[in-house]
Amino acid sequence: MEVAQDGARIPISSSPRIKSSAKSPGDNSGREQHVDINDAEAPFPQPVRGGLHRGLSARQVQMIAIAGTIGTGLFLGTGRSLAQGGPASILICYGIVGFVVYVTLLLLGEMATQYPVAGSFNAYATRFFSPSYGFALSWNYWFNDAVSVASDLTAAQLVLQFWTTSHPWVVSLLFWVFLVSINASHVKAYGELEYWLSFLKVATIVIFIVVGILVNVGVNKSHTYIGTHNWHIPGAPFVGGFGGFAKVFVTASFAYGGTESLGITAGETKNPSQNMPKVVKFVFWRILLFYILSILLIGLNVPWDYPNLSNKTTTTSPFTIVFTLAGSNVAASFMNTVILTSVLSAGNHALFAGTRVLYGLSVVGPIPHAPRIFSRTTRAGVPLYALLATSSISVLCLASSYIGSGQLWGWLQNIVGVSNQIAWLSIGLASWRFRKAWIRQGRSLDEMKFRASWTWPWGPYFVIITVIALILIQGWSSIIPTFSPVDFVSYYIEIPVMVVMGLCWVIAKNTFIDSTPVPGNAPLDPPNETTSLIPYDTETREAHHKWTSDIVDIRTIDLYSDEYADEPLDEVNDETGGKRFLFFWRLYDMLA
Repeated sequence: MEVAQDGARIPISSSPRIKSSAKSPGDNSGREQHVDINDAEAPFPQPVRGGLHRGLSARQVQMIAIAGTIGTGLFLGTGRSLAQGGPASILICYGIVGFVVYVTLLLLGEMATQYPVAGSFNAYATRFFSPSYGFALSWNYWFNDAVSVASDLTAAQLVLQFWTTSHPWVVSLLFWVFLVSINASHVKAYGELEYWLSFLKVATIVIFIVVGILVNVGVNKSHTYIGTHNWHIPGAPFVGGFGGFAKVFVTASFAYGGTESLGITAGETKNPSQNMPKVVKFVFWRILLFYILSILLIGLNVPWDYPNLSNKTTTTSPFTIVFTLAGSNVAASFMNTVILTSVLSAGNHALFAGTRVLYGLSVVGPIPHAPRIFSRTTRAGVPLYALLATSSISVLCLASSYIGSGQLWGWLQNIVGVSNQIAWLSIGLASWRFRKAWIRQGRSLDEMKFRASWTWPWGPYFVIITVIALILIQGWSSIIPTFSPVDFVSYYIEIPVMVVMGLCWVIAKNTFIDSTPVPGNAPLDPPNETTSLIPYDTETREAHHKWTSDIVDIRTIDLYSDEYADEPLDEVNDETGGKRFLFFWRLYDMLA
């Protein structure tokens, strides 16, 4: 495929094969054509130079799914959740959020399999819901990923306090350099690093589950049966009442954050129509096993008032505490080392996702949502300028040396958690409009490459209503019984930012695009997903553009453009790299 730019043809060998948009609704021939990046009809952004490379194999993508689910939030954030809400609160809240995330991923999987593009749900929100909302969402999610890197580097300082408290910021700086170096090379380097770090995390959690059960039944330093004792100590099982219970939702959302960015990897995944459904289908069982079972054991074995579990200066991982209770300081140090690699993995994942979101913003046409410089890629397909811009935000982690690592990490955790919830809400909105457009335009459900049939029709409505409720109630403790301005801002700052960014896009579009004079009654560009059905003459346009909603008309969305044309799947090369290891990889995939 080639992209036309300034009269030149630039070859892009790795970009997705898409179906032509120049067809009638009934034509599904799937023929390919050249796409002009300045064409306003192109529903999704097209690469400007070189483009992203499809270098992630199914093996890597499936393990990235685990990396996105298991991270700093599980290993470290559960300590803060336990201290704030108690053992019953974290079990219930993490269960509720886990189910919401699973349904959300199924909705995302439908769209990502049909249209695997850079930008993922940000692009879907723009195409199927509202361009102004999509603009605000994209910048918000980019900021979320950038702050997530800072949060993970700050978490690294908290983990290091298990061994030493001297100059932890030096390690954060070294980690930052390492992550930028990995992401600046080929996408395969990112995928391979995530694969092996994920493998280590899976093995560690399996060991933790076994050790947690043994500690609970009496194999501990005191040789006593613990059972449900920690659920009956003063303050438990619900610490802080309803306020403490509600507060856990945002930390749970932080913990599950990153799963939605699997859609972003679709733009660089081989055979996405084959691999993406596999990923989203398996997430539920990983959530059930890794999160719910681990959290149950944490609540049983670790008292909510354990010293230094979570305060302004430090946060201790419950995983490390459980190994300490087992009577092995060596095992506790090993677990802390694994948690440190998990922090590194989470930062790597956030940096990758943030870079791709900024790249997606810069290639939107006809008017880019970010400077075009962020669309430039290296020969290896890495958007280097987008990477540098995203990684620069992570210097926030250095501020922890002055205000306390624990307190800073708590604030960043709240901000990222709410941003994750906004992302899930946006997936629900995009899916709602996508499904309505698909049915309204008479397309058969059998044409969908992947369909989560049991979520029809209630899935999008469930996600939208539930996530809005979580966003509104989780800041209860910042208002009642005492108003805390800093905590309140960390819970709700995302909402006005989204509103302001959306209004900025509407004003800019009306001022610089819709108000452009057109000689006489010359027709403007034909309707597409960003325009409503208004008569195309100058007077009407000038009279109504400021009062016209940019909610997408589902009757005019082109559902054929940018559909991925299936390619033959070479399972041996994609999954194993050689026939002799095929059996072992399949066995491992079953266990994973």
